[in-house]
Amino acid sequence: MATEKLDTSTEPTVKLLIQQCISAKLQVKPPSADGIADGEFVTIEKGIVAYVSFLKSATVESVTRAANITLNVKLSYDEATSKLQSALDTNGDVLIIPQACLGGKLKGKSFQYHNLMAKDDSHALYQVYIDQCKQIMAANSVKSSLQHGTYGNRQVLSVVTNGPFTHVIDV
Repeated sequence: MATEKLDTSTEPTVKLLIQQCISAKLQVKPPSADGIADGEFVTIEKGIVAYVSFLKSATVESVTRAANITLNVKLSYDEATSKLQSALDTNGDVLIIPQACLGGKLKGKSFQYHNLMAKDDSHALYQVYIDQCKQIMAANSVKSSLQHGTYGNRQVLSVVTNGPFTHVIDV
């Protein structure tokens, strides 16, 4: 797993983990407690899974930068050209998953999450991130699928991947 820092002079405001995938399936609504209703899932085919976390200093500007990075970073290997391409280049699907744990810091044997943005503010920025990704895809005439997880839910996820194309990015 590679770690990329964009600007080492400032503290990160958004944490991303981006993984290339062949397919992915995410539960967005759990089954009902009485067992009558099944859980609901979203799926994507070849593309990327983007996990995102917002730190206290995150702004709409940093979230917009994170959306641009998510869709423009070259992670997907193209066998025809032997080059890495972005999700926009490949018309790959995108699955966005809120992942507050990315903002944790290890202290001793436990993680602490003091640097995370407040839940309500983080939820609002998560929606900005999704909207920005949709706008970027539309502006680039990308017809692939953009799916996203439900903020605040446990993430039941299945990913099929074909390589070590998982990267942590601090924005």
